[in-house]
Amino acid sequence: MIKGILFDLDGTLADTAPDLGRALNILLEKYGNSPLPIERLRPRASQGARGLIEEGFNITSSDPFFEELREQFLNIYESNLCLNTTLFPGVSELLNYLDLHHIPWGIVTNKFERFTNPLVDLLGLAQRSSCIISGDTFQRPKPYPDPLIGAAQLLQLLPQELVYVGDDERDMLAAQAAQMPGIIAGYGYLGSTTPPSEWPHHAIIEQPEELIRYIHYLQ
Repeated sequence: MIKGILFDLDGTLADTAPDLGRALNILLEKYGNSPLPIERLRPRASQGARGLIEEGFNITSSDPFFEELREQFLNIYESNLCLNTTLFPGVSELLNYLDLHHIPWGIVTNKFERFTNPLVDLLGLAQRSSCIISGDTFQRPKPYPDPLIGAAQLLQLLPQELVYVGDDERDMLAAQAAQMPGIIAGYGYLGSTTPPSEWPHHAIIEQPEELIRYIHYLQ
């Protein structure tokens, strides 16, 4: 029986790609490169600084210059967390439904706490969420199951009594490792070289409201 819901943040609850892309383009222009369209950057947004820098500068995380670029990117982003970031259409209605029916929900993201907490607060979710787990809350972030298991413990529920909704392959791998049903946010960024249909998952939803049907199905 499903008693609660856990959500990824970027690409699942919130469309953070505009502000992440803006930070990358500021950095690209600093080094004399042309800015990139958000349509190109959106699929890499769930992969955070690593994915965006790899896409923008055509380098890998093993490049000697990568860490310097990453730190500059994070500093730029921290100063512009919520200029154009919004909840995805339908998310507010979904969360209202969960609150109305006293179904606890929480956030489990790989975003570092220095970005997660102020962003969640700016989005008006801080007081509503039953738990907030960031990428540096535990030693091992997703795709390891530690953050999801830790969230279940905070909610005083078994992992099997929760579902995890996310838009990245790491989300579904973490859910599988935690023995938690995983639902793919098909409306999100879906950043992976592997098609979402090949990720371990229970279902794929194309609109946030569709989750309500699966909650009832799994109960």
